[in-house]
Amino acid sequence: MIIPVLDIKNGEAVSGKSGMRETYKPLKTVFTDSSDPLKIAVSLKDAGAQRMYIADLDAIEGKGSNLNVIKEINRIIPVMFDAGANDVRSVAKTLNVASKAIVATETLHSFEDLDEIFESFEKDKLIVSIDIKNNHILSKYMDTNFDTLINKIADLKPDEIILLDISRVGTEKGVDQGFIDRLSKVETSIIIGGGIRDEDIDVLSKSSVEKFLVGSALHKGKIRHSFQ
Repeated sequence: MIIPVLDIKNGEAVSGKSGMRETYKPLKTVFTDSSDPLKIAVSLKDAGAQRMYIADLDAIEGKGSNLNVIKEINRIIPVMFDAGANDVRSVAKTLNVASKAIVATETLHSFEDLDEIFESFEKDKLIVSIDIKNNHILSKYMDTNFDTLINKIADLKPDEIILLDISRVGTEKGVDQGFIDRLSKVETSIIIGGGIRDEDIDVLSKSSVEKFLVGSALHKGKIRHSFQ
């Protein structure tokens, strides 16, 4: 399954590379001639997309939010939403506007908070995102490593997890197979994102990975696979 990626900033769909958000520019996409997130969502739905991954860059950076836009999009197509949620209150706020809440290592404060989140909500509403940057776990608040995090996730048994290599976002450089291999002990559905190309989908679909977050290559019209 291909899951379209949309980053939103100041109410507009934007794109850039490697998480350098200050340099992001309005998104140009083959699906519509507008960077209006609602118009893009409608076009993606019409093209066959079953759900979308949306990151609210303003919320993640603590500079406001685009919750009203997300709520409108979620009425069009189910949204898995990263708004920097890191505790029960912020996850509840996220689920008020989206179908699923993403809890990402970038903004998570502690494993205790993660435990409380999983105790408070149904698992099918939560997705844990393992954020990687420069070959290390990306976290503003926690000092952890890949193996410790994987053990924690194995204990929680979420329905889905994301492995997102932010260093590769927008680069179309492909995925790091090494990180994927290290997820073998986790019995959950894995969604891979960051630099995904058409050929990566060909190779990884033959293994245990069936879901892909695709942004740049998709919006440039370089993906021949269907959304199914």
